[in-house]
Amino acid sequence: MNTTTHTNAAATLHTDTDIGTKAIDTSTPRITVVGSLNMDLVLQVALAPEAGETVLADGLHLIPGGKGGNQAVACARQGAQVHLFGRVGNDAYGHTLRAGLDADGINHQGVQTDADTTTGVAAITVEATGQNRIVVVPGANGRFVLDSTALAAALQGAQALVLQFEIPLPQVLAAAQHAGAAGCPVLLNPSPIQPLPDALWPLVDTLVVNEVEAAALAGVAVATPQDAATAAQALRTRGPAQVVVTLGAAGAVAADAAGSRYHPGIKVRAVDTTAAGDTFLGALAVALARSEPLDTAVREGMRAAALCVTQAGAQPSIPTRAAVAQSPQPPDWTPL
Repeated sequence: MNTTTHTNAAATLHTDTDIGTKAIDTSTPRITVVGSLNMDLVLQVALAPEAGETVLADGLHLIPGGKGGNQAVACARQGAQVHLFGRVGNDAYGHTLRAGLDADGINHQGVQTDADTTTGVAAITVEATGQNRIVVVPGANGRFVLDSTALAAALQGAQALVLQFEIPLPQVLAAAQHAGAAGCPVLLNPSPIQPLPDALWPLVDTLVVNEVEAAALAGVAVATPQDAATAAQALRTRGPAQVVVTLGAAGAVAADAAGSRYHPGIKVRAVDTTAAGDTFLGALAVALARSEPLDTAVREGMRAAALCVTQAGAQPSIPTRAAVAQSPQPPDWTPL
């Protein structure tokens, strides 16, 4: 489908003061997310330990996360009606994750409960600089099996299907195939990175990767915006009409049939970068679902991500649309 399309425990984990009051919009895009849900065990340290080294942490926090859950929350807080499909264990973590989804108004009827394994867990070490290191125990995520009938119903009238790689790859491919049959645009974030099946490439409308993922998929080094543009255009030849390469604090590169553009980053003091990519993708997805041009969508994603990194935790740090609307605009983009 190569069409161009214009990406808490409970509510007490975030406040209107912290991330803005949820805006009411007459335009409410419908977005379906298929992906992982984890409980994040976040360790705050001055510096992450080297091999064989022991360090003392400044704190430990349990925070709802997982790329599927984060991206669903990001879409919901940008004003979308979100239907999430995933899998959790029948345990306290799973119940807490569902409570968080309820707090954000996310339909989680598609989230299965697995009585034979535990909810996924991510151990996240966050340094004082905001940089993180993440180890994921998939748990129930690794046993997710798509409910084709329920997904087909959710995709009817949806403006986007959002996918990542923290669930079994055959289920990702099956979800994309259902979206293709329904005429629903697919936005893919192939993270954690692994090779894409040949059958998946032509089903993707918008591909969102960071510089490491872009380099791995395109087979070229990505160290500069121009490198990112080269990689993005190479990836477009595989099927996606639009490719976005995020560059961390340096910004992002957007590529489509019109060429490539570099969007410089917004300067902020980072506290925690854990959910920055998922926040960017959610805001991008909602903007595209509202038929915004790609470059406008990228700018919305950058503004949302810039707010996200100034606060700690995955889902608690994801801002609302109202907060993003009040945030600074990124620098002007430049053609590459």
